[in-house]
Amino acid sequence: MTDGEAPNLQPEVPHAARIWNYWMGGKDNFAADRAAGDAVATVYPEIVDMARESRGFLIRTVRHLTAEAGIRQFLDIGTGLPTMQNTHEVAREITPEARIVYVDNDPLVLAYARALLTDDATTYVHADYHDPVHILTEAAKTLDFNQPVAVMFMGVMGYEPDLQVVRSIVETMMSRTVPGSYLVFWDGTNTTPAVVEGAERLAQSGGVPYILRSPEEIESCFKGLTLVEPGLAQITKWRVADPDAVHIDAYGAVARKQS
Repeated sequence: MTDGEAPNLQPEVPHAARIWNYWMGGKDNFAADRAAGDAVATVYPEIVDMARESRGFLIRTVRHLTAEAGIRQFLDIGTGLPTMQNTHEVAREITPEARIVYVDNDPLVLAYARALLTDDATTYVHADYHDPVHILTEAAKTLDFNQPVAVMFMGVMGYEPDLQVVRSIVETMMSRTVPGSYLVFWDGTNTTPAVVEGAERLAQSGGVPYILRSPEEIESCFKGLTLVEPGLAQITKWRVADPDAVHIDAYGAVARKQS
């Protein structure tokens, strides 16, 4: 899509970003998206909790990185449609000078980004995470890779079926960062039969298939990095004191690049 073109919304086709927006309580979705979302929620009602709790994980990790780790730069890959308390908003509550680059390959997301991201310190790169070199080149126009950067993959790597490819993408991204940088990564897990059935129902409804992985497979994406306490955990339990936090079939962690 060129700069002058409007995105082809295809409202009759379920769209991953719009389905997620629906689960999060947003308004940027169509009947086909709601039907696909409801089909998944019928067999796995917790998907709605997962969508909304994932934003809580983002908020906690970004606050930790800004307030405790001193991070001032964020590269948020696969950002999806803007909702509320996005990465740049959370970071700037603590660090007004924070610089953020969002990355997505979705023309619909690009259209929203153009409307919402209007300052030089928050930019959007229209790119696919399968091309990390291009992402790094474009991100370097806003971020200083001689200083620490937090690289974020927030529930997006299930769209790549090959775990080795996922690991390669993460390794390439982190290889460009300096020591003191961080990786934030979470994804859906195959930890209950209901979530597996929900993923199957999503594909049957016309949505893009999403690969669920084991917690051990997700942890392997942090190879060579030092996990921040409490390590890999359900996203609802990462730095949450509540012993009754809702169970979510999604695990994530924050890890530091030491050298």
